[in-house]
Amino acid sequence: MIYLDNAATTLHKPDGVIEAVVNAMQTVGNAARGAHGASLGAAGTVYDTRRKLAAFFGCPRADHVAFTPNATAALNIAIYGLLAPGEHAISTDLEHNSVLRPLYDLEERGMALDFVPADRRGRVRYEDFETLIKPNTKAIVCTHASNLTGNALDISRIAEIAHRHGAYLIVDAAQTAGSFPIDMTAMGVDVLCFTGHKGLLGPQGTGGLCVRPGVELRPLLRGGSGVQSHNRHQPDNYPTRLEAGTLNAHGLAGLNAAVDYLNREGVEELCRRERELTMLFCEEVSAIEGVTVYGDFSDKPRAAIVSLNVRDYDSSMVADVLFTDYGIATRAGAHCAPRMHAALGTTEQGAVRFSFSPFNTEEEIRAAVEAIREISQE
Repeated sequence: MIYLDNAATTLHKPDGVIEAVVNAMQTVGNAARGAHGASLGAAGTVYDTRRKLAAFFGCPRADHVAFTPNATAALNIAIYGLLAPGEHAISTDLEHNSVLRPLYDLEERGMALDFVPADRRGRVRYEDFETLIKPNTKAIVCTHASNLTGNALDISRIAEIAHRHGAYLIVDAAQTAGSFPIDMTAMGVDVLCFTGHKGLLGPQGTGGLCVRPGVELRPLLRGGSGVQSHNRHQPDNYPTRLEAGTLNAHGLAGLNAAVDYLNREGVEELCRRERELTMLFCEEVSAIEGVTVYGDFSDKPRAAIVSLNVRDYDSSMVADVLFTDYGIATRAGAHCAPRMHAALGTTEQGAVRFSFSPFNTEEEIRAAVEAIREISQE
């Protein structure tokens, strides 16, 4: 199988990740739930992973890295923890439902909500953020890169706009964490939400959020924390205030090893490899008659994603043929990004998404191009 669905999850992981998970499952207990060796081993793994991720993302304090099962949970914690009815938030047409649905829910409860529109290539105008600012704007919530087009936003520019007006910036880094160099302090991000199983090359069931010191998020979940057991309320201190229940120490051991791999290889180098594969695929398929490619492929940072359609064929049918006849794994349909599809004009047809990782090869890219060429000709 040629696996080109890395925006959903990276299938191929560094060997050290798998070894770390297996070792943790055989040796570690429940972090902060005992003073014996197995529990302390789990606590050490969890803390060491916090420390490494804080350094990796430019978060000033390791205790301000809180773990979740995925980016969706992290975004829910950030959005519900910061925003409330009577306030105002701004987002964009590029967003995944992990951002949209919590915002829509708050809108129904009385929060004002506006969206920066995207054009037919999935691009936004940054001056539109300025025009949507209101006196009660509490936060801008946006993706770092679209999971449909791969277009990346200039986060530093958006942060400057938000902070100039006294608002916070929450960033969904699901498609960029591990694939882009990210320094949340330098970029001006107040809350960075990430998942571990995509560009970070870690296991599923891992993710989290990095919170800038000084940003106070209300807890979304309440429950066991391993500390302050007689307190009727969730403890106030980070990260415990955002972490209720048993942490996935086994998965975090794998994520720990994944960060080591990324640091050894260099995120910039991995990003360069992915970009070369992405641009090769884009250039080749764009020249095929009947193929429409979506997104902005000018010389700007972007996620390793190419979404396309072949003539007027249903995108799910094309994806089925790619897998059944050619052994190529992609993703078709709406990609949990309804506003982006509306902007592109692909709500009915959907799109076939190809997404790449550093473990893909040029030979796989060329095989995928030939498959699209044959499907278009047929």
